[in-house]
Order: sequence, then C-alpha cells, then structure tokens
Amino acid sequence: MTRPLIVTDCDEVLLHMVRHFREWLDVEHQVSLELEKHAFAEAMRRHGETEPLGEKEMWRLLGLFFDTQMDSQQPIAGAVEAINTLQEHSDVVVLTNLIDTRNEARVRQLRRLGIEARVFTNQGPKGGALSAIVEEYSPSVAVFIDDIASHHQSAAEHVPQVRRLHFCGEPAIASHVPCAHQAGAAHARIDTWAEALPWINDQLEKAPS
Repeated sequence: MTRPLIVTDCDEVLLHMVRHFREWLDVEHQVSLELEKHAFAEAMRRHGETEPLGEKEMWRLLGLFFDTQMDSQQPIAGAVEAINTLQEHSDVVVLTNLIDTRNEARVRQLRRLGIEARVFTNQGPKGGALSAIVEEYSPSVAVFIDDIASHHQSAAEHVPQVRRLHFCGEPAIASHVPCAHQAGAAHARIDTWAEALPWINDQLEKAPS
C-alpha cells in the first residue's frame, strides 16, 4: 500500500504572503493593498488615488515581489511543525501558483524555513495539476489544502476522491475569503494549524488498510 499524500498550497497556508506584500507595496512603491474591501484584481491603489492599478502593473508588482522579497515571508504559526509531523507517515508536496522559473526559489525558501518538500509550480486552476500529482503518487488517501475557493472547485471537478481542506492562515483576510466549504467544494474550512492537523490526521486514518 502506498503512503498517504498531502498536497498543500504555500502562500497563506504555509507562509504569510499578503502581510509582507502589503508592507512592501506601501513602503517601496507607495501603493495600498485593500483586500478587505476589494477582490485582488482591484485591490491595489497608489497613495492618494481612487482608481485601481491596471492589470499589467498589478502583475508586474506581484512578480517583482516574488523575485526580490521571498526572504521576507515568514511561516504561518504551526505550519513547519505540522508539515514535519505529517511527513513522518505521509508524502507531502507543495502545489503553488508561481511561474515555473520560480520553482527552485520556492524550494530554497521553504528549506530555509525548515520544510523539505517537492514543489510543483502551476498557473491557473489547480485541478489538472492536482490530478497529475495524484496519478503519479497513487496514494492510499490524499488531502488537498489551499486558501482559494476556486482551486477547491477545480479540485472537486478533477479529483473528487481527494479530501479538500480550505485553509487561510492570514487573519487579516481570512474572514473576507469566500468559503469553499460553504460553497460545497471543500470538506472543511479550518484556518489554524492547531485545528487543521488533527483534521488531516483523521482523514489519513480513514485510508483503506
């Protein structure tokens, strides 16, 4: 029997991103990030302006953050310890929406913080990539963890047998994130590792013997 498999997102699940991105935008670029009021595509505004940044500038700044500021990102409370605990009896891989050229940087970033894991980079909905990972590992049971509801919907469509946990570890935005569990695309919504780890272990114990 193969080992269980955990496929986890990185930003806002393993590492804080928004809080570091917001501070960097404010200090270095005089841009406000107001995710509490707006969807991401309309959340960036230059100081003193009311119109959101154009899409091209928005993506440029996001890419620049990942190219120059990944060292600023700090772990979500309990994430490193939880992943290391899960790795004692499960395979754990990271499925992150970054362009492929940033894959090695993400691997190094996680390693510096105490997480040794294979990283899969992806663009767009994650269901197809998740399906390919599950096919490769052929696990006894699989759990998918992500902070974005649309990725859970995609996962549900491509690999409905995978257990899906909606997790957003950034308190500043967690209450503003549409809930995949309420929408029926995730099996649970938990936003702290202290509560998530027991839930994940419970799913793993349900694996066929």
